[in-house]
Amino acid sequence: MRCDRRCGGVKYRSWAQILCERHAKACRFGRRREAGGWLRLKASSYILQVSYFWYIVMSSRPNKTQPPAKRVRLSREQRRRQLLDLAWHLVREEGSDALTLPRLSQEAAVAKPVVYDHFGTRNGLLIALYRDFDARQTEMIDAALAGSGPTLEDRARVIATSYVDCVLAQGREMPGVLAALAGSPELEAVKRDYQLAFIEKCRRALAAFVGRRGIEPAGFWAMLGAANALSDAASTGEITAEQAQDELFETIVAMIERSHP
Repeated sequence: MRCDRRCGGVKYRSWAQILCERHAKACRFGRRREAGGWLRLKASSYILQVSYFWYIVMSSRPNKTQPPAKRVRLSREQRRRQLLDLAWHLVREEGSDALTLPRLSQEAAVAKPVVYDHFGTRNGLLIALYRDFDARQTEMIDAALAGSGPTLEDRARVIATSYVDCVLAQGREMPGVLAALAGSPELEAVKRDYQLAFIEKCRRALAAFVGRRGIEPAGFWAMLGAANALSDAASTGEITAEQAQDELFETIVAMIERSHP
């Protein structure tokens, strides 16, 4: 309703008109508030997304202020064991030609003088590998003999099985080491000491079964030669491990039987 009354040039409005105008004004103000609230909600959502992505990026970056991990200092014996294990790994994966002292220091992440202090030369490293193999083989045979039965067959089977198993445990690494040391006087001396120790071990283990004729040194050297040849053939796949062990077992038993009249 529109009021047309005038008083002294002043236009008067009815209460209905005033209420209508206030309602329209309130509606316009409400729409502005709703639009402002939507904008504020949109801005808040955008800020949250940016904050989340910033957190992901920053958390994935390395912390430059974090101190580096403290390196564990190994004892001399632990370092030597680590170097020998890495050397065996290199021979197994790449062959004995890849085994050098600088390469070993690189694989172990240590300075070259550390490796040279342990082995001196490449031949020294290869001889250390041979001694390591010898120690493992001796330990395996000693443990097997300690738990073997009292008969000749028990002792012969233990010697044959443990010898072949130890050679096969090194795979093809040992032949590569021996080939690299071919003609080395140092290796010949080390091999000789090992061979004599092994023969003496077998002599003691089989002494109770030897007859009156006894066993000449040639008999034990023949047994050792057979053990090496059969183990090498098994490691290259020419024969199976069981065949090598059975043949060596028969060789040992036949040696003992020849000592009886």
